[in-house]
Amino acid sequence: MRRRSLKTRDAGLFSRLANEASRVLGSVAAFGAALGIVIVWGLTGPLFGYSDTWQLVINTGTTIVTFLMVFLIQNTQNRDSAAIQLKLDELIRSTKGAHNALLDLEKLSANDLEDIRTLYQTLAEKARHEKKGGWGDTGTPDVNPA
Repeated sequence: MRRRSLKTRDAGLFSRLANEASRVLGSVAAFGAALGIVIVWGLTGPLFGYSDTWQLVINTGTTIVTFLMVFLIQNTQNRDSAAIQLKLDELIRSTKGAHNALLDLEKLSANDLEDIRTLYQTLAEKARHEKKGGWGDTGTPDVNPA
């Protein structure tokens, strides 16, 4: 039996925790609970004379929650982005006439991406110029870097 490294197990544990936290914290119940906390805090203002400590409680609580949520949201966005990239890669791979060189573009440098974008911009301009009043610009023309 092959053992996974500690790093892989920790990443898997974090992913599972982040997935579950995203599901729970993105729910209507979580929003209701947060709203309830703010309402209770607001109603206790007169009881505590709107003191600095009373204000510090909500400020500290929201700061901590915000700090933790940044990491949770980033993890969710990274996972979603990776899934979308894989789906796009599969569409490119499985489409006849598609350029397999476009697979995994997100790993290229900004300059390389700009060069490729320029190629496609030139192709779009050519198609607009040649359409002559109609929308007959469909098909899979070659993209020539020359």
